[in-house]
Amino acid sequence: MSVLWSDLRSVVRGLLTTRGFSLVASAALALRIACVGVQTEEALTFSPLVMEQQLNGGAPLVDHHQHLLSPMLAGRLFDSAPGQEPVTADRLVAQLDAAGIQRAAVLSLGYMHGSPRIRGDDEYAHVRAENDWTRQQAAKYPDRLRALCSFNPLKEYALTELDRCASDPGLRHGLKLHFANSQVDLQNVRHVEQVREVFRTADARRMPIVVHVWTGDERIGKPYGRAEARVFLNDILAAAPDIPIQIAHLAGAGPGLDRGSKEALAVFAEAIAVGDRRTRNVYFDVATTVTLQTSPEDAVLIAARLHQIGLHRILYGSDMAIGPNPTARQGWAAFRGMLPLTEAEFKTIAHNVAPYMR
Repeated sequence: MSVLWSDLRSVVRGLLTTRGFSLVASAALALRIACVGVQTEEALTFSPLVMEQQLNGGAPLVDHHQHLLSPMLAGRLFDSAPGQEPVTADRLVAQLDAAGIQRAAVLSLGYMHGSPRIRGDDEYAHVRAENDWTRQQAAKYPDRLRALCSFNPLKEYALTELDRCASDPGLRHGLKLHFANSQVDLQNVRHVEQVREVFRTADARRMPIVVHVWTGDERIGKPYGRAEARVFLNDILAAAPDIPIQIAHLAGAGPGLDRGSKEALAVFAEAIAVGDRRTRNVYFDVATTVTLQTSPEDAVLIAARLHQIGLHRILYGSDMAIGPNPTARQGWAAFRGMLPLTEAEFKTIAHNVAPYMR
């Protein structure tokens, strides 16, 4: 059953209000929904049968956005609500097996020990311990898991920990930075300079970076949108021209994309579309950006941005499956079920492997 033409007209109107999409491009993308046997009304309802059928189309080779949760961090994060079990390598590998995914990038949660929410005595010792625990866990499955180091880039120990990780064979694969958790303000000149120095040093040490660029929204009183994305592009990304930079959550935070995230994604997509050389090593992971709650309009917008960016830059990722977060298997099924892409396009994304995972 094809999508109703009234729905297609709505999609075209929505895309025409989105910067960077012409009438022809908007109409063509809307027509894809009617013609491609992925985004049917049945797919939009996302029944368990459709989920299973679409999941069987082929799993990703790599989950590029996973985490482990140490007993230490679980205790510090959930001390007021005990019961959260640690997420170990054994647990993650079982989840990958269930999804048919071969390997995963394990992004250390070391940065969380620098968050005001759980900051305590000897903060840096906790950061080192979290990174080391993650490395030890990943080493249990050396052919399947690869650990990336993490820290708050605004801390006085940031460059020290970067150098330590760069010298560690189990952590030198890359860095994970989380701007919102670290309270990075991209309108703060001092913050921008500190983050730029981390990027510059990582570039010199040849350590790729996975970065959660999203800094907040109106709900938490933190600005994020087109202006912040331009600061990142102009003042931070340019400091690391020779290493892969993976922008997490399609420049958002998940689940889905809020207004500011859509603005930021537009900035990056437009820069790539015009051949901005600062973006030549930029990739995007799609962790938690497409969910069962994704609207048809957002699904079309996301698909359009993926095409504008180039599918070869798009990496599958699912995030840590605790609380309401889906498993890797459920995340891939949602991604396949909700986006108007062809089987060949899904296969391209599934087979993409970031340079730091090769």
